[in-house]
Amino acid sequence: MIDIKNIEYFSYKELIKTDTGLKNDPDRWIIILNLLILTINCLDPIRRLYKKPIKINSAYRSEAVNNAVKGAKKSQHMYGQAADITVGNPVKNKILFDLIVDSDVDFDQLIDEKDYQWLHISYSNIKNRHQILHLK
Repeated sequence: MIDIKNIEYFSYKELIKTDTGLKNDPDRWIIILNLLILTINCLDPIRRLYKKPIKINSAYRSEAVNNAVKGAKKSQHMYGQAADITVGNPVKNKILFDLIVDSDVDFDQLIDEKDYQWLHISYSNIKNRHQILHLK
């Protein structure tokens, strides 16, 4: 379990939760490390920027969970490098999206999913591409 003082706002439980009913525990330490890096570099800074709670819909996904939710075959979620987040509705999610774009938060991808139904944020340990995408 992640219990690091550097994480301010999110719990390990939030990072591995799934509504699929499938087992979703990381099977490698690198995944747990990636979740920590994602949280320190993206999720906590975004929460500080927004100054209100942010809900994680999905962060880590086992291969079975990723398949169940029809995630991309090489999804960064499976490596602990991505999270889908929301602040309640598309209007608020767009505000958060714009805040992130205009901030100095480092990220690999920031994706508006389905007209701001939720946001996808990822962080690469190798090189962040700073891709900003809108998926309908």
